[in-house]
Amino acid sequence: MNYAVKWIAWVLVVVGAFNWGLIGFFNFDLVAAIFSSMAYLVYDLVGLSALVLIFFKVFKHKKKK
Repeated sequence: MNYAVKWIAWVLVVVGAFNWGLIGFFNFDLVAAIFSSMAYLVYDLVGLSALVLIFFKVFKHKKKK
């Protein structure tokens, strides 16, 4: 379960980073172009994915001690 959640979170974070790169360099929002009115859901999922990865990282360090 944890492996699948981490994998999905990484994919969404990479998609978000790629999208921000496109916005910064070319002023083109790929997520909005693909999902139009539903783009906010993708942005929410990317943000939640980042929080999940931070949580797993912090929890992993506390577990080792």
